[in-house]
Amino acid sequence: MQAHEPVLTAELINLLSPKKNGIYIDCTVGAAGHILALLEYCGGCFVIGMDVDPVALKIAEERLSMYKRSVKLIRASYANLKSIVRTLGIDKVDGIIADLGLSSIQLDDPDRGFSFRYDSPLDMRMNPDQTLTAWNVVNEYSEEELYRIIKEYGEEKFARRIARQIVKDRPINTTGELVRVIAKAIPPKSRRSRNRHFATKVFQAIRIEVNKELENLKILLESSHQILKSRGRIAIISFHSLEDRMVKNFFRESPHLKVITKKVVVPSEDEIKRNPRSRSARLRVAERV
Repeated sequence: MQAHEPVLTAELINLLSPKKNGIYIDCTVGAAGHILALLEYCGGCFVIGMDVDPVALKIAEERLSMYKRSVKLIRASYANLKSIVRTLGIDKVDGIIADLGLSSIQLDDPDRGFSFRYDSPLDMRMNPDQTLTAWNVVNEYSEEELYRIIKEYGEEKFARRIARQIVKDRPINTTGELVRVIAKAIPPKSRRSRNRHFATKVFQAIRIEVNKELENLKILLESSHQILKSRGRIAIISFHSLEDRMVKNFFRESPHLKVITKKVVVPSEDEIKRNPRSRSARLRVAERV
């Protein structure tokens, strides 16, 4: 497993502009890289860390053991952020962080089915307790539903052909089988000419559907101004165009927020060389007015 390295950490901390005694929420704890950076930057602040992945939370708890008084970890979705904050008896917070990318904890575990690099069961659940899996999407959705998901969430040129081939070749039980089905649907010339693996967009689309990522992001954005203090900031790191577009448009159009990042922040060349998985990261920050 590749060691997990949080992306755009210095840029995020700088733009979040944390206060010494502030209260902050990390909606996607992962391996706690951003929380550690936040606590090291502003001793005395308090961080609420949320994640639906129990494996990630266990790792985070170990890494944050020396900061027990400064951190509260909760297994919950950021779609429930508003109710979680109220349950904790907190009125408003000084900042919200969300890193929407997969962590190495998830991507490098063959049993989770997130990666086409392994021949694994079709799973892709960030929350292992939920019932919907990638297997359900691939084997039970109609051709039209599969086409919509692959087209909208994956922005895949050959979405129609891939959806048709999936339905034709069902049942499909593993990631390896799915990759072979996708390969049959995409013309060889197109497969060879792509900068990334030809299955990337389809896997992305199915993962987004399984975890309801765009629906949850919309809820997070819409509830953010109700949770942030005046001049509190929200910082979101996204990894594909749909998420980034949603964040950009919401920040621009919300009457409650002022855009801090007039231009999207991307990783430096040095960071990309050190951590190739950071290459797609996009950071945007807004402030509560």
